Amino acid sequence: MAVREIRLFGDPALRTVCDPITDIDEGVRALVEDLCDTVAFDGRAGLAATQIGHLQRAFSLNIDGEVSYVLNPELVALEGEPVPTGEGCLSVPDLWFPVLRYPRATVRGINLDGDEIEISGEGLLAQALQHECDHLDGKLYINRLDREARGEAMRQIRTSSWF
Repeated sequence: MAVREIRLFGDPALRTVCDPITDIDEGVRALVEDLCDTVAFDGRAGLAATQIGHLQRAFSLNIDGEVSYVLNPELVALEGEPVPTGEGCLSVPDLWFPVLRYPRATVRGINLDGDEIEISGEGLLAQALQHECDHLDGKLYINRLDREARGEAMRQIRTSSWF
């Protein structure tokens, strides 16, 4: 459908808890197409609906060049001990900070046919699953930083060219 503009830090949509998708209609199909088109660039691992201004529970992934999506995702399992993992975000460009993330994650949701799907993985996939579910709950990765790192992130944001 279209590559959509990504909302940046400060946009209220990024702080909004998303509503579950109750009807899979043409609007939801268009949203999935937009999410997949917009995430399908090198260097993009995931994209939540809030990042393109939609307040529905959906996200897309681009892991190792494979683009996928999940509707109504829920984190159903987090495994291992959380470890500091370098992380950035399309909605907070040019920043990179270590965030505590579980090494393995599982998300359950549905596809466009309404069938239940489950995605499990480790490494970048586990990180993306956690990061995108945070977005759908109105959280940015900088919310997970310790006080000192969050202060540094805010300093960088305030002096960035995009803010």
